Amino acid sequence: MQEGEEDLVKIQYRGTGRRKEAVARVRLIPGKGEIRVNSRDFKDYFRGSRNLEALAKMPLLHTDTLKNYDVIAKVEGGGLSGQAGALSLGIARALVMANGELRSILRKGGFLTRDPRMHERKKYGQPGRRKRFQYSKR
Repeated sequence: MQEGEEDLVKIQYRGTGRRKEAVARVRLIPGKGEIRVNSRDFKDYFRGSRNLEALAKMPLLHTDTLKNYDVIAKVEGGGLSGQAGALSLGIARALVMANGELRSILRKGGFLTRDPRMHERKKYGQPGRRKRFQYSKR
């Protein structure tokens, strides 16, 4: 590297989170606490739903690191609820990369556990996952 290039290279921590069909790729950068999702403001992306905002921010709040890192996330697939859960897991994993001492705090809070519940597949001979065609006795 040449002189002055060190300023351009910032320290980043990455984490990937998944929930239902949603995938979140998260980058944590030391900063002031700004959160951007898909190049949009955090509150704008979740349409002002306080529950989803709280769910996504919970690892940062639980470890008191909300004002220490900027979060840049790319989220795709699923709905807003699954995306918020995926974002939460991605942030938690990135926080562990940034500071290994936070692992026990995040583990106790349940933020590092991947939620295994998935969308059930459609079965043949049926119109949906659980729904059956109407039975006619005669």
